[in-house]
Amino acid sequence: MEKITDLNGMLTTKYSQLRTRFDPDFRAMWILFNQKNDIPCFNKVMLAEIYALQELIRKSNGYIDYDGRKEKIAYSIVGSITPGIFNLGGQLGLFNQLIRNRDQQNLKHYAEACIDVIAQRINHYEFDVVTISLIQGDALGGGFEAALTSDVLIAERNCLMGFPEILFNLFPGMGAYSLVARKIGTYLAEKIILGGKMYKAEELFEMGLVDVLADEGAGEQVLQDYLRKQERRSNGFQAIQRVRQRFNPVTYQELLDITEIWVESALKLTEKDLKIMDRLVRSQERHFIQSQEVPQQLHAA
Repeated sequence: MEKITDLNGMLTTKYSQLRTRFDPDFRAMWILFNQKNDIPCFNKVMLAEIYALQELIRKSNGYIDYDGRKEKIAYSIVGSITPGIFNLGGQLGLFNQLIRNRDQQNLKHYAEACIDVIAQRINHYEFDVVTISLIQGDALGGGFEAALTSDVLIAERNCLMGFPEILFNLFPGMGAYSLVARKIGTYLAEKIILGGKMYKAEELFEMGLVDVLADEGAGEQVLQDYLRKQERRSNGFQAIQRVRQRFNPVTYQELLDITEIWVESALKLTEKDLKIMDRLVRSQERHFIQSQEVPQQLHAA
């Protein structure tokens, strides 16, 4: 699984914060977060790149050019090449600035950019594909929301996941409630969101949010084992995903309505709340610096 290919002729180097990879053995398309020189969070550049790539996948109806032939994507896998970090969530420094400036328009624009990306994946790019999140590092706030957009969440057991937004008197407004409540119910969704606790993957596995648990460093091997087993039941699995979407769909309008509540709530934050957000920004920076001291994961080579 080391070959890197273009997607319908578009060079992977076009993206400054993403890498793509296609694995022909499983017909799996990888989207890898690649933020080597900045805090691994959903900044505006990254959101724009994800949206553009996912639109390309959608418009191709899942077919890519690989070694001179057309291949149909069966699995869409999202992961990260930053050691110890999947994604740390929203761009808190930007939030802080926009809130202090009372810039409602740009807060709303950022929130909508987030749900535009989420909606693409929730809707499976409008073709039959199984979506998988491989978590080999911490996924916080919006990073956790992004991981939850997949049909299957595979995580290494020591990874931390959670929503810290309540610590600065806000809530994760780009899909968290909709996604968590549909998977494990409203009671646990509110407990996780309002508690602000960071959970180990094994705790979330017991709750039902993590679907497959892997030992530290074994995430990619566990994923490959999962795909081998999945091939024998792929038709039934995809059918159940379609039933789930029909039974309890996450609509774009629902996501949009919640972002409006988020923007309204963000503009009510006090100076004390914003100072706590400042501390979390510094925490993100420290987390990123520490990650740079860890050797790159093998799958990013």
